[in-house]
This record gives sequence, C-alpha cells and structure tokens, in this order.
Amino acid sequence: MTDDSPILVLGGTGTVGSRVAARLRDDGREVRVASRHGEQRFDWDDPGTWAAALSGVPVMFVLLPDRFGMPEAFLPSALRAGVRRVVLHSDRGLGVMRLDHLHKAEREVRESGCSWTIVRPDWFHQDFETFFRDAVVAGRLCLPVPSARQGFIDADDIAAVEVAALTGDELAGQVLEVTGPRALSFGEAAGEIERVTGRPLVFDGTADGYRRTMRAGGLPDEMIDALVADFTTLEERGDSEPTGVVEKVLGRPGRDFADYASDAAARGVWS
Repeated sequence: MTDDSPILVLGGTGTVGSRVAARLRDDGREVRVASRHGEQRFDWDDPGTWAAALSGVPVMFVLLPDRFGMPEAFLPSALRAGVRRVVLHSDRGLGVMRLDHLHKAEREVRESGCSWTIVRPDWFHQDFETFFRDAVVAGRLCLPVPSARQGFIDADDIAAVEVAALTGDELAGQVLEVTGPRALSFGEAAGEIERVTGRPLVFDGTADGYRRTMRAGGLPDEMIDALVADFTTLEERGDSEPTGVVEKVLGRPGRDFADYASDAAARGVWS
C-alpha cells in the first residue's frame, strides 16, 4: 500500500462518511467515493457495480446503509480485487439495539482475510441536527431513555479515528469503542441545547410520551413497540463510561457536547 493508492469510501455521503472522505483528501490521499448516484457508481444490490469501484483499491472504508446487511459475496469480491485493509463503521449500541446486520458484518470482516479495524461509535452529537432536529425546533424531545448517560461523540472525532485506521497500521485487528470525553443523559444534552439557544426544550423520557409522538408521526404500533423495547434495554444498561479511545488514538481530547451545541447554535442549526 502506498500513499498514492486510492482509498475506497462506501457510505461517503452521510454525516461521518463525508467527513472521512474530506479528511483523507485534506491529507493528500486519493479518495474514491462510490455511491448509487455518484461519479463512481456503486450499488450494494447490484454486484455488477462492485468491480469498477474496487479496482486498484488496497484499502476501503465501509459504512453500511441503515439496517442493511452486507452481501455475503462482497468481501470475497473485494479480496479478489486486491483489497487488503477494511475499516468498518459499526455501532456501540450493537448489544442493545438489535443491530443484527452489524453483528453479521463485523463477523464477516474479521473472517475476510483482510487486515481490519472495527470502529463502534456511541450516539453522535450531530444526531441532534439530523434525527432529533425537528423535535429540538419544536421544543419537545421524547425518547424513552430517561436517565442513562450516553457517550455522545462528535462526528469529526469519529472520522479522525477512522482515518487513522485507514492510513496507519497501529490500529489493525482492533475493535475501537469511541465516545466523547463525558457521558450525558438525553435530558442533560437537551439542557445544553436549551442553554445555548435560549429557547425552551422539554425532555420527555417516558414510554407513553414516545408512543404518542411516534404515532402522531405515522409509525405503526409494532415498530413503536420494538423501538420502546430497544430503548428500555439501553436504559437498563445504565450509564456509559467514556472509553478514552479518541484521546489515545488522536493524542487530544474529544470534542465536548457543550462546545458542539454552542457551535451548532451559532450556525443556526436549530433556527
């Protein structure tokens, strides 16, 4: 592998993947972002698109679509094409949120014959400007995780760790559980946002409140029940403890949620 070899980024248009691609480019690396509608076409459901994306690539980053399992033929195809290192973006909620597709993907990556690193981030800071943005703007966030603290981490820190795994050998064969520097409950995170925006943000951690909100959004009861069960398991797991992985890998502290919230408010994210 050389510094001028292209690095394939699959899932490179979202919150984390786009940051991985940008950091690689800033480091002077050749990056090939492949997607269904991008310049380099890649479709997980169409094996005919895989070869061109994988051609001449020794290293690749994989971030799977939500709830999507990696096709069994993909990693063998990547190995035959010359891929020798894989960095898989997984999830720290693997054991509590029924992410079976990621369990399967992690196993396949470990058994692929490639050098591998698996990165498991906790909840993103940026979830509050994507999944939870409408609730924040409306002034009421409902999530049935009333008190358990999560290791909220900034997407830029996740991307920086993943780039380190893509471009160096030190993290090979490791599963990296990445968190921010301190754990917060969802209610405490909402309080930080309320403080920097100056607008009320009520947090409702009850299952009943969550059910009413999801039903109003048109979600079917069976899906709501499954989500409530997952979040109940998350609450029962208790407080998350910061892992210190970001500090160890990057040699600096991860970004604190309060700093993120101040910056997001200044950018008008919740205006």
